[in-house]
Formats: sequence, structure tokens, C-alpha cells
Amino acid sequence: MYLYRAVDSNGNTIDFCLSKTRDHKAAKRFFKKALRSFHVSKPRVITVDKNPAYPIAIEQLKKEKSIPNGMRLRQQKYLNNIVEQDHRFIKKRIRSMLGLKSFETATSILSGVEAMHMIKKEQLNLRDQSVQNQKEFIHQLFGLAT
Repeated sequence: MYLYRAVDSNGNTIDFCLSKTRDHKAAKRFFKKALRSFHVSKPRVITVDKNPAYPIAIEQLKKEKSIPNGMRLRQQKYLNNIVEQDHRFIKKRIRSMLGLKSFETATSILSGVEAMHMIKKEQLNLRDQSVQNQKEFIHQLFGLAT
């Protein structure tokens, strides 16, 4: 299992996706999902670790015209620290649980942890902080019917 996470330069979580594999198909699926988010402007540069699947996924997305050709992929070990620092809270939480046993369990637990982390970082741009708006955000995040 691999947890893909997109974080902007301010440390705000853009999107996350748990995948059974860490190949170019999973990376492509995640990039499409993250760039489709309603609150995301198109980035100029995508910074990732040195996994060889990322350049393949980005090239395929450029051929499909899902992302602009001018968008750069930067694979540098230490420039990915924003994601790694944001990721440590999840690692800390999972380590105390002795890992995750199944993909379904991992999906539901990580979705909850990510949602609470986004709320803690005050990433919600709700017009008012009513319980109804928070409920709608959680439903949207988990794909539940409202």
C-alpha cells in the first residue's frame, strides 16, 4: 500500500489517495484526481521524490492534455520535505496502531486522519463554521451522500 499526498507550498493538503500499488498507473490516477480538485490552481512545478513512475505518469497526462505542457516535474530528494513533514503526523498515528491490516481498513482510517488533520490546520474555507457546513465537508471528502 502507498499513500499519495499532494501538499501546496504553504503546507495545505490538496488531496490524498491510498493505492494498492506504487506504479505509473496509480501515480497518474492520483495526479488527475489532485489536479481536478475545485480549490486548486494549476501548479507550475510538481515536486516529487525519485520514484521512476512519476515521469511516466506526467508524460502520459501531457499527451492526454490533462495538464499543460509547460508544467515541470522536479524530482529532488530534499525539496520534497514539505510533504514529508506534513506526512509525519500520519506516520505517528499509524505506528501507534501497529500498522494497517487490510486495504479497506487503511482507506477508512487514513481518510479520517487526513480529514481531521485538514480541519486542525484550519483549511476549511467555509462561509461560516456551522455544524452543517462541517458535515457537508466531511461527506464530500468521504464521498458520502448528503
